Amino acid sequence: MAAAVRSLRVESLASSGLLTIPAEYVRPEWERLSIVDVLREAELEAEGKAREDAGPQIPVVDFKGLESGEESERKRVEEEVRKAAAEWGVMQVMNHGVEGEVIERLKKAGEAFFALPMEEKERYANDQAAGKIDGYGSKLANNASGQLEWEDYFFHLLYPEDKRNMAVWPKNPENYVEATNEYGKQLRKVVTKILSILSLGLGVEEGRLEKDLGGMDDLLMQLKINYYPKCPQPELALGVEAHTDISALTLLLHNMVPGLQINHDGRWVTAKCIPGALIVHVGDSLEILSNGRYRSGLHRGVVNKEKVRISWAVFCEPPKEQLLRPIPELVTDAEPAQFTPRTFAQHIEQKLFRKEEEEGVVPATQ
Repeated sequence: MAAAVRSLRVESLASSGLLTIPAEYVRPEWERLSIVDVLREAELEAEGKAREDAGPQIPVVDFKGLESGEESERKRVEEEVRKAAAEWGVMQVMNHGVEGEVIERLKKAGEAFFALPMEEKERYANDQAAGKIDGYGSKLANNASGQLEWEDYFFHLLYPEDKRNMAVWPKNPENYVEATNEYGKQLRKVVTKILSILSLGLGVEEGRLEKDLGGMDDLLMQLKINYYPKCPQPELALGVEAHTDISALTLLLHNMVPGLQINHDGRWVTAKCIPGALIVHVGDSLEILSNGRYRSGLHRGVVNKEKVRISWAVFCEPPKEQLLRPIPELVTDAEPAQFTPRTFAQHIEQKLFRKEEEEGVVPATQ
């Protein structure tokens, strides 16, 4: 059984010396046409040779103005956040409030885990077939084509502390728990700050979105460390296929290797690697609450043949039983409700059913 699990790991494939990737990792031709060499693009940009048709870039918002004491500065930042959430569904946030040292310790701990021997990582293997999603894993084929993604990952609940299963948190490296826990504490404050700004942008009370997502006690923060090994044929594969997040917000860090792409006005835009920035995505849950005023952005991850890419994604989710519906104050005759009420669990099921229906698969009874 252990050998069968290990054979699924993309890291094992990448380190085996293979020159061509297995067919199940090859994307359809129509999708491959838009896959680009993001490392080469970054090199050209650094040399001042960026493509003339590079197009718009993901908005960058500096939160420093929130602490300036100037009302005009605070309003400017709030408007930049609102506009980015409405037009892009994503932004890069500077001076967000998480200490640089805390971020570096988090990254080193995550990198150290993935540097462990495969046998040790497998001690934390999840069991997706049995519904055990916490732990070390790789995506299993769940569609008619058997399509796979060039990625391994480690997943567990980060916050609230009283709901965590510490048995799945790695014991090695020794500082993993301490480093990751401190990051979670500081990031939780950032989540409240962003949700407060976005609430004001909708014209409702400051704490409204957080309240409607479960509040301080029940809003969940799920950490997924994504590990994208070097790929011998990156023009054929994707680290993560195009999708929107089911969360309310997703907050992302990375190891300064490009790969995240956002679909903006039908065009794939590669996120620049900005030191110290926290990438903030709007997810489906927030799009529903805002009645579509904030957009859940379509995004994907590309891979390369030269550098391993690692990202730390924190998904801020309501509890499964939380009712999601447009905030009543945002529903008018001129702007009717765009979404029917559903619990978060129902939204997950509906989204999974739509995806499988599009791919010609009948979903299994849960």
